[in-house]
Amino acid sequence: MTRLRTTSALTLALPLLAACSAPASRPLDRPAATPAAATPPPHAAPAAPSGAGRLPYPATAKRPVASEYHGTRVVDDYPWLEDGSSPEVERWVAEQNQLSRAYLDAVPARGAIRARVQEILSATSANHYALEEAGGQIFALKDQPPKQQPFLVVLRSVNDPASARTLVDPEVIDPKGHTAIDWFVPSRDGKKVAVSLSEGGTESGTVRVYDVATGKETGDTVPYANSGTAGGSLAWTGDGKGFYYTRHPRPGERPREDMGFFQQIYFHKLGTPDKDDRYALGTEFPRIAEVELTTSESGKLVLASVQNGDGGEYWHYLLDASGKWARFADLPDKVIRVVFGADDRLYLLSRKDAPRGKVLRLSPGKLDLARAELVVPESEAVIQDFLPTTGRLYVRDLLGGPSQVRVFDLKGKAVGTVPIPQVSSVRQLVRTQGDDMLFRGVSYTEPAAWFTYSARDGKVTKTALAMTAPVSYADVEVAREACTSKDGTKVPLNILRRKGTPLDGTAPALLTGYGGYGISMAPGFNPLWRLWFDQGGVVAIANLRGGGEFGEAWHRGGNLTKKQNVFDDFAACARHLIDGRVTSPARLAIRGGSNGGLLMGALLTQHPEMVKAVVSHVGIYDMLRVELTPNGAFNVTEFGTVKDPEQFKALHAYSPYHHVKDGTAYPATLFLTGANDPRVDPWHSRKMAARMQAASSGSAPILLRASGSTGHGAGTPLSEEIEEQADVFAFLFKELGLGAPPAKDGAAPR
Repeated sequence: MTRLRTTSALTLALPLLAACSAPASRPLDRPAATPAAATPPPHAAPAAPSGAGRLPYPATAKRPVASEYHGTRVVDDYPWLEDGSSPEVERWVAEQNQLSRAYLDAVPARGAIRARVQEILSATSANHYALEEAGGQIFALKDQPPKQQPFLVVLRSVNDPASARTLVDPEVIDPKGHTAIDWFVPSRDGKKVAVSLSEGGTESGTVRVYDVATGKETGDTVPYANSGTAGGSLAWTGDGKGFYYTRHPRPGERPREDMGFFQQIYFHKLGTPDKDDRYALGTEFPRIAEVELTTSESGKLVLASVQNGDGGEYWHYLLDASGKWARFADLPDKVIRVVFGADDRLYLLSRKDAPRGKVLRLSPGKLDLARAELVVPESEAVIQDFLPTTGRLYVRDLLGGPSQVRVFDLKGKAVGTVPIPQVSSVRQLVRTQGDDMLFRGVSYTEPAAWFTYSARDGKVTKTALAMTAPVSYADVEVAREACTSKDGTKVPLNILRRKGTPLDGTAPALLTGYGGYGISMAPGFNPLWRLWFDQGGVVAIANLRGGGEFGEAWHRGGNLTKKQNVFDDFAACARHLIDGRVTSPARLAIRGGSNGGLLMGALLTQHPEMVKAVVSHVGIYDMLRVELTPNGAFNVTEFGTVKDPEQFKALHAYSPYHHVKDGTAYPATLFLTGANDPRVDPWHSRKMAARMQAASSGSAPILLRASGSTGHGAGTPLSEEIEEQADVFAFLFKELGLGAPPAKDGAAPR
């Protein structure tokens, strides 16, 4: 099963945007197209007074609504901006876009920036990812500029990319480029492939089935199989005549507000209409269930892993050969991942009494966790994933951010490690022949490539599926340092800069982080950082609490009522850069998205004096009302709920929207959002922009760039990504006083 969840999609153009939940077929740092705006009509409220250099922000009416939470009265001036379908809100958004467009287009360097961004992104080589082996063939998603979307290919070998044959090209289905592949699953024999396709960044996917030999559709379609909230999944039967899949409610089955919830498992038989699909499992699942399905190597068993929202807690079920489902792991068992071995035995990643993870093993006929065999005990490394083969067990670890891969025999005896570069990341392990395997590796200075590992001689060989970059980072060095947070916790910070960059506080610095859901900021290659390095700039990536870099304890140290630790960690990283004379507040910018957008909002409201510029993508800002949105309900297990007095107290204490203070000189801020975002409702950005525009006493711009045709980032066409990246860099270059980028690495502009 290739389920492209954003929790593992950190091979990003910028490793900053992971989602609150659900799959994505491309990196999330994708553009939000700015719709054309007509001349806006006047609003009910008068325009904000203009100070020296202050932008003429659109007039925004204040219509206060008071709510009470556990005896605390909270007043919200802008709840009317939550209704995205309101003509008044649409006019207001058009005005904001018009202002932002005028400001960004007036940046003198934007033309040169856009040309450089287009040059880099258009020249990037083919990227093959999400590999699956089935029927002696390799299936993969291929991202190949100037194609607008990744497309599904099948090839004979990883060393024969010329053999790649296109099976599903979203651009053929939709020439405008707004249809995207959410995920795909080949049958065990490789003769059929099921593909979830969605439109406009909605991630609301319909499964279509294709014959691999001909590339033609079989006629089988299953709607409502994927959503941007609960995600989606599918598992074929061993004979390839049908599949189990995740089914969301259909129109009329539940109230409209429940359409993205109550995911269940159904079975579809090929050649029959989806209305005849039969229920398999799920009436006992919670409202916020997120289901992942897998077929065993023999095709006789099906695994269903059911996550309770986004907090990292699971139930696990097994469908045996007789057709009976059995639940063998509950939430208290802390089993977060289950993988079939080559012999159909179950390998379990458990965090019970082992916050950094241990690997257990069960036989399908003996599903008693109390008698599970311990294969790999907990160690200092954090177990992230593993791959059992015929005689080996490969364990992919995290070491505070970078990866390592340990090798064991099936009895748990350590037999070595896979040689990989230091401060690099291994993203996926794929079983091949015998005990050999494929893995995808990437670092901050080298683009992603697929490698083979030979179990016989322990050698690693780069395959032909290796990306090449249109820029070189031969002049860039990576330093991994430790910052001290408010409570004394040591927080890793990865600092990338050109060799010889002086530590005199003058370098422009771009700091990013995430800190949530146990998602780790692993090393990744971003060719667009070349624009920053050529300005003498520094890029810093923080490994904050809330992530999974040091295991579940690290995650739990930054979620629910301890979320403030994440913001303290990030502030400590910013202070580390300033105190170490890497940069200064006048030269420091921060960038983040989704949960990382919440991080941006917290930093700019808690420490507005610390940074010069902020770029926040699809962020969460109103922590008191987020759980009322569809995906917000899934996030309660990570953030908490206002219904709980202690959790409300914590949420209210840091909620960025509620901590914007009148008369404060806030840093220049660019908010980006997409109208079709299924994970973070765009009203968060609308309300936050309105509140900051009204409150800020300085002349630094507060801008909203709102897309009418994209979502959280997944499925955004390449052409729109180029425009967004050009706007982001133009904003940062202007606010930090940088000049036009050179046309080539380190060269003078033509």
